[in-house]
Amino acid sequence: MSAALDFAVPLFVPGDRPERFAKAAAAGADAVIVDLEDAVAAQAKPAARAALRSDFGAGPVLVRVNAIGTPWHEADMAALAGRGFAAVMVPKAEASEAFAALCAKAALPVIALVESARGLAEARRIAGLPHLARLAFGSIDFCADLGCAHSREALLAARSELVLASRLAGLAAPIDGVTTAIDDGDQIAEDARHARDLGFGGKLCIHPRQIEAIRAGFAPDEAEILWARKVLASGDGAAAVDGAMVDEPVRIRARAILRRAEPAAGP
Repeated sequence: MSAALDFAVPLFVPGDRPERFAKAAAAGADAVIVDLEDAVAAQAKPAARAALRSDFGAGPVLVRVNAIGTPWHEADMAALAGRGFAAVMVPKAEASEAFAALCAKAALPVIALVESARGLAEARRIAGLPHLARLAFGSIDFCADLGCAHSREALLAARSELVLASRLAGLAAPIDGVTTAIDDGDQIAEDARHARDLGFGGKLCIHPRQIEAIRAGFAPDEAEILWARKVLASGDGAAAVDGAMVDEPVRIRARAILRRAEPAAGP
């Protein structure tokens, strides 16, 4: 997968608000997702499609199209050609013949937004489709489909399956769903840390005020960095660090922590 798609903090911007595109790109997110789906009312979708562009920032720009089977999907996909987008995000992703055909002929990498019980059940098949670059979790729609609470406990199994499906297919770690709170930085950071601890590699962002909290949640804290440095200083083979056994699998985790902490953690 292209390094441009290995982002942790992608920010949605409504596709019918082109005056916000450059502001979104300058807000500090790793990528911008121009949204043609949920953020745009039905009557505004043609105007949003006509306003599509990717030349407003230095980072990757993606587009979330409307789902397969909706009246807008085919026109959305046709509008992406030659516009310089990094990827297309397809909502309501399931391992249907239509979605498989979309992936097979896609001119752009595809990010599958899993938002239903069927999508979750078919996540491993979805992850193995051609041109499939990454999985993402549409947690709010998923809860609506199942009638469950939007809580960590209720979504633990779903999140774990997306991480496992991504790993089995050799994809980058999946992107977690949104936190609806905009101003509660502590909750946003805690949600991001929970996703990180489960194996997610990023979290969807719906407002610029969420960016720094999400980034903080995915970053190692000082205690983790100190632990990782101690582990890597313990030499090769089995050793004890702070009363716990350390061997190569533990050192692999320590190296990953320091990579996430760069440049603060140093070499």
